[in-house]
Amino acid sequence: MAILEVRNVSKRFGGLQALDDVNLSVEENTIHAIIGPNGAGKSTLLNCFVGKLLPDEGSVLFDGRSLLGAKPHEINQMGVSRVFQTPEIFGDLTVFENVIIPCFAKRDGAFSLNAWKGVRHEVDMREKAEQMLIDVSMQDKKDMTASSLSRGDKRRLEMAMCLSQDPQLLLLDEPTAGMSRSDTNNTIDLLKEIQAKRAITMAVIEHDMHVVFSLAEKISVLAQGTVIVEDLPENIKGNLKVQEAYLGTTAA
Repeated sequence: MAILEVRNVSKRFGGLQALDDVNLSVEENTIHAIIGPNGAGKSTLLNCFVGKLLPDEGSVLFDGRSLLGAKPHEINQMGVSRVFQTPEIFGDLTVFENVIIPCFAKRDGAFSLNAWKGVRHEVDMREKAEQMLIDVSMQDKKDMTASSLSRGDKRRLEMAMCLSQDPQLLLLDEPTAGMSRSDTNNTIDLLKEIQAKRAITMAVIEHDMHVVFSLAEKISVLAQGTVIVEDLPENIKGNLKVQEAYLGTTAA
């Protein structure tokens, strides 16, 4: 069953056709990668998912509900969370404080630094935040200042912040960007573990083919604003259209 459906989505910026009749579907409880060369329309499509852009034509449905016209915080409340290329964390707060604030936001519909003042003594919120840190193997760093973390640990912290809001769909925009190979592999393992444990659907935009073929159960390939192939990873590697548009020898 598809939890995210993109139907005939088109978007123009002046004379540029950024998206041209895009159709794709992301099945529930899977990891789906969206790849393509620079300028293929990946970021534009992602921004349509999260309410930053409104397409000129078409629809985007999450669990049967339209995402179009919804504000980012409303999309978040619907059960869609986003992981950015650069981790979005509160650098001056501790790791634990970073996680407990979105716990509160999920419950009460507000997200702010002041939220921490209202929940610091609430046992249920503290227990939930503690569990999120255990899930991403960060419990031993809960008292560290977030800005002092490594790039890989900042990503883990952001994942805990997203998970604390109980998302059904997690959108990941190049989650391993700027990481060492070791941190990249650790992030791949973390995402697989989270997906298996929580049955969360993930849609991943990624340039690193090692990440794509290590994670994805299905891949959509964008080129010149349209989906040219949507298939299983083993079929993507040998597809001549894909190799011509993007992969070249990197799929070997």
